[in-house]
Amino acid sequence: MNIVLILLPAALFLGACGLAAFLWALRSGQFDDPEGDASRILFDDPAPGGRDSTRR
Repeated sequence: MNIVLILLPAALFLGACGLAAFLWALRSGQFDDPEGDASRILFDDPAPGGRDSTRR
């Protein structure tokens, strides 16, 4: 029964830390454009100098 006195506050503390991290990420704009990030990975970055990187 004594272990409950240690585990309960530890679980509450870790839950509060997780909630604080989520709220910080929400307020700092981490979740603003999930669709753009998902589609951006499908396209190549433009090559420096405006040339296509596949042609040489």
